[in-house]
Amino acid sequence: MNRVIKIKKGLNINLKGKPQAIKKQTVLSQDYTLFPDDFPGFIPKVAVKQADPVQVGTLVLFDKNRPEIKIVSPVSGEVLAVNRGEKRKLLSIVIRSDGKNTGENVGKKEVQSLSPETIKTILAESGIMVFIHQRPYDIIADPKDTPRDIFVPGFYSAPLAPDLDFILENQEDDFQVGLDVLAKLTSGKVYLGISKTTRSVCLKNARNVETVIFDGPHPAGNAGVQANHIRPVNKGEIIWTIDSAHVLFIGRLFNKGVIDFSRWVALTGSEIKPEERAYYSMLPGVCIEEFIKNRTESVNEHLRYISGNVLTGTAIASDGSLHAFDNQLTVIPEGDQTHEFVGWIAPGFNKFSASRSFPSFFMSLFSKKEYTLDARIKGGRRAMIMANEWDKVFPMDILPEFLIRAIITRDVEKMENLGIYEVAPEDFALCEFVDTSKMELQAIVREGLDWLCKEMKD
Repeated sequence: MNRVIKIKKGLNINLKGKPQAIKKQTVLSQDYTLFPDDFPGFIPKVAVKQADPVQVGTLVLFDKNRPEIKIVSPVSGEVLAVNRGEKRKLLSIVIRSDGKNTGENVGKKEVQSLSPETIKTILAESGIMVFIHQRPYDIIADPKDTPRDIFVPGFYSAPLAPDLDFILENQEDDFQVGLDVLAKLTSGKVYLGISKTTRSVCLKNARNVETVIFDGPHPAGNAGVQANHIRPVNKGEIIWTIDSAHVLFIGRLFNKGVIDFSRWVALTGSEIKPEERAYYSMLPGVCIEEFIKNRTESVNEHLRYISGNVLTGTAIASDGSLHAFDNQLTVIPEGDQTHEFVGWIAPGFNKFSASRSFPSFFMSLFSKKEYTLDARIKGGRRAMIMANEWDKVFPMDILPEFLIRAIITRDVEKMENLGIYEVAPEDFALCEFVDTSKMELQAIVREGLDWLCKEMKD
């Protein structure tokens, strides 16, 4: 009998624009962009120069401090540009595709016959290691480490999130092989956290893992929340986390001998035409300009394009690119053209409310109304208010307000005592959403983790 964990704190934001369970065409573009900042803890060194030819799996970047960790090209073609910013900071690498996606077949691998060190080397050389994160610090995992446990979230709970059951259809073999590989890399267990409503056979009947069922609102699908409720991270311990969709990359490599980063991406949001809200096959870095052009509802209103979900995604331009870890594209109104009569004084029957500010809070208890939210912060930034509002949506055994204060003041002892080693920026996304102080909590946590990681290594 699988263990069931009930998550009581959190918040489901029922937005308009959910994707239909339809898989449509493959989305291609002329140029593909890689962003080093997508990979926390990765200090990039460029391994290519402009006009260099590349194939799928060709080394593009490697970590300055850990050269065995590599980022490879997702397509074949040639390097179009190496873009740098202030102080020569590497911003992106653009690869122009030749449309062939040719690459070396590395051959199938028998997982059980390989040592953990050999597996880690294969994952690092193929560029898949960068899709595995570690706690503490929420950085790219180091192949030299042996994690205590590995956590694989088996469902998404964020607003408009893709249906992982649907994504994994007909990919059961690759998913299971990926789990078998992960099981070889830890001295403990691989924990697969699934939802109470999970339908997928490959998730419910997964082998070589301990399956735990989660029941509750977002962020129940976050790796950090699941780890905190199953087996928290203590000082000196290391755990790894990986998205279930990225487990497929590992499975394809060992099961078929190919480096294949393609994923089903959900096109979501209130500003996407209903018939276009579906799943499309894409590679990381694909330019969305041509794809998105005729799929939005409004032609005059300013729109916010997001690679990822509305809480943790990255804002991109209409000619921007899909970021490395995302399998969701969201389009919502920018809101800068909206002028509300009497503003917050209005009754607000059609406004989403996480508190009792508007009647819609009580209406949401009895209906499944879908809301259209825009990108406005709706208020000015102000001093931090200790109002216990974060704690209501933060389901980890951590005091979020006190931890944020410790991070801001760089108090290492308090940060450690308050659970800094367990968290990632995404765990504070809901706190940021309900925060009346309008603080950028995810950015604060990211800066704090990076600073603490550097302090502990020096």
